[in-house]
Amino acid sequence: MTVDLAPPRQPLSRGVLSTEVLLVLGLSLGQSAIYATVTIVARLTADRPLSQQTATLNASQSARPWLDLTYQLLGIAFALVPVLLAVHLLNRDPGDARATLGLDPRRPGRDLAWGAALAAAIGLPGIGLFWAAAALGINASVVPAGLPDLWWTVPVLILAATQNAILEEVIVVGYLMTRLRELGWRVGAVLATSALLRGSYHLYQGFGAFVGNVIMGVVLGLFFLRTRRVLPLVIAHTLLDVVAFVGYALLPREWFDWL
Repeated sequence: MTVDLAPPRQPLSRGVLSTEVLLVLGLSLGQSAIYATVTIVARLTADRPLSQQTATLNASQSARPWLDLTYQLLGIAFALVPVLLAVHLLNRDPGDARATLGLDPRRPGRDLAWGAALAAAIGLPGIGLFWAAAALGINASVVPAGLPDLWWTVPVLILAATQNAILEEVIVVGYLMTRLRELGWRVGAVLATSALLRGSYHLYQGFGAFVGNVIMGVVLGLFFLRTRRVLPLVIAHTLLDVVAFVGYALLPREWFDWL
């Protein structure tokens, strides 16, 4: 017979939870939001209007293809470390992070269907919003893919899209909303904080991107609050980014002049 001498686990205090949230965000998308805010200030105070500036996503990191590929893969891998940290922390308290976040694959068909539906519901109005922002001059010109035309370009763009989706949906929706609810925040404040954070780290693209991503954050946040499942959000976000990134890389550039 064995005796467990470990003391009973105590629930995390509000101070510990608050510090944990700040550290996770400081290592991930909270940091990105601060940099994006500084970037939009720099853009607005530059010599050229915002509409004449360019925001490049998935930019090339080296003129040497093999080194560029290495940098791209390292960037994708290390960007997922905060996700692993958040999952690890949720596994410790309250436990079983996959169930808490709705990342378990117990209903793949329904998750895929919801993900596709969310992508369509967000993507089509999003195109109109980006077009309006470009017409009003409140967005920079967005280049979704700035990689050279090489054999690894499309696979890397798909990996980048998947990484973006996992990072944003797990951290900003699943982890953050779960912890804020544990801290006793009201549902409205939790939803607003998550959505505004999502908009903030897209500010480097301009104000149209900010507004569009806040709206997207509200829609996805409401879905999570209702279903407690992040996996459909990851699927939806991945589909949206794959279409944008790979489409830009493969289709004629004039198709994207409105961006």
